Amino acid sequence: MPLDISPIPTRRRLRAHNTLGALLFMLAAACAHAQRMDWDSLTALAQARAQKPFQSNGDKLPADLAALDYDQVRDIRFRPDRGTWRAEALPFEAQYFHLGLYQTAPVRIHEIAPDGAVRHLPYRSEDFHFGHNTLDTKAWGDLGHAGFRVHYPLNSTAYKDELIVFLGASYFRALGAGQQYGLSARGLAIDTVGGSGEEFPRFTEFWLVRPTPDAKELTIYALLESPRSTGAYRFVVRPGTETVTTVTARAFLRQGAGPVATLGLAPLTSMFLSGENQPMPGDFRPEVHDSDGLMMVSGEGEWLWRPLQRPKSPMVNSFTMTNPRGFGLMQRDRSFANYQDVEARYERRPSAWVKPLGDWGPGRVELMQLATPDETHDNIVAYWVPARLPAPGQPLEWAYELHWQGEAQQRPPSSWVTQTRRGYGYTKLSEAEQIRQPQYVIDFAGPALDALPADAPVRAVVTSNANGRVLEQVAYPNPATRSWRVTLRVQRIDPTQPVELRAFLQHNNDTVSETWTHLLLPE
Repeated sequence: MPLDISPIPTRRRLRAHNTLGALLFMLAAACAHAQRMDWDSLTALAQARAQKPFQSNGDKLPADLAALDYDQVRDIRFRPDRGTWRAEALPFEAQYFHLGLYQTAPVRIHEIAPDGAVRHLPYRSEDFHFGHNTLDTKAWGDLGHAGFRVHYPLNSTAYKDELIVFLGASYFRALGAGQQYGLSARGLAIDTVGGSGEEFPRFTEFWLVRPTPDAKELTIYALLESPRSTGAYRFVVRPGTETVTTVTARAFLRQGAGPVATLGLAPLTSMFLSGENQPMPGDFRPEVHDSDGLMMVSGEGEWLWRPLQRPKSPMVNSFTMTNPRGFGLMQRDRSFANYQDVEARYERRPSAWVKPLGDWGPGRVELMQLATPDETHDNIVAYWVPARLPAPGQPLEWAYELHWQGEAQQRPPSSWVTQTRRGYGYTKLSEAEQIRQPQYVIDFAGPALDALPADAPVRAVVTSNANGRVLEQVAYPNPATRSWRVTLRVQRIDPTQPVELRAFLQHNNDTVSETWTHLLLPE
């Protein structure tokens, strides 16, 4: 059964950020028609755009199209038999999204032939079913598209599943076999933290490289633009049980466009509403999230796990390191019993693991968590911030693999956190004392622990920042799951300030687990 990705525009952070000047829109199309396109020519185009001020004339849709509501726009569907490469029976096919409602800024899409020649793929109203809508499309001309999706026989040779989708700003998301859409990636994040407000760069133009009849991967080029940046992007998509997207990017800051406070590379956007560490009162579902934690590994090889939370006000954490080996927003919990949502199927949502290629130098992984009233809003953002920004007009180049993972996930080689719970069982502490002295129960599992006997001298190493005092820390085997459990209790010093906690397992003098790092939110 095909997956419906139409709810993408309902995410708050994709709304109202899709602007593109009509003049640049037409110039880009003319450029694509006039020359061949490859990585170097795309870089030259992005660099040339960075020398000029950003121009935007606003979003202009035909009046009858602009008047459609959410359900009416959802009623517009692409005709699968009109997909690019469908008639040629190539392994990949492209289908397109119609403009309307939240998606009002068009993108231009082209095909690159095997000889390098560029062919524009225009908007044609006859490629779409308009459902119950009555629209006069004859005068619309080439509107452009809102975005596109690529199909591939991911789960069965009998049907081409959705593989990857680009829709809205610089957002994209992909699937491995057996997965269901969850978190998104982005091309670039600007001033998510700091500055005068977040800027959402957007992909304004795409070039799809025609695959060969036996192709196992697909190459996509994209031009990124915003008031303060431009960028050339190359995506190489390799589908499989773990779909891997290799991203190569060259970004430029615009001349005279104003400073950038935070430049986020390889950004990931997700949703966390509730989990075992933060249940939602009144919700029958035990957990509701697209991702349950941020995992990182520093250049020195330290593995870190930060359980996600839903704070009452925006919360930003940074993890400084040099040449990170990887980071990602992970959906570790893969059991339906822990979600109980037969429609959303959160246990099938992918994890997204960023594996840097080459030298990324010094910088920080930054995690931003926001309040959210429900699961329809993305409230989690993570990205890499380089320590130094390029001068305007000079390139900043980076590359990485983005692994979309399901049951088989990136794990530390030793052991990892399987769950984090906060609270008490039977206790003589009063309710006020329990608030002042919260208790955490953390389970660890993995090969380093599996190799130890039940009576092994494993100890919990727990530390706190100056606002907390560790009162209790104990590690012991959990025979029910053949794992190890840590119970820790901490006392707040100033209840209006957060408490930073770290915990890992040690056997003799050897570290045998990743580091659990957690922020106890202010009362």
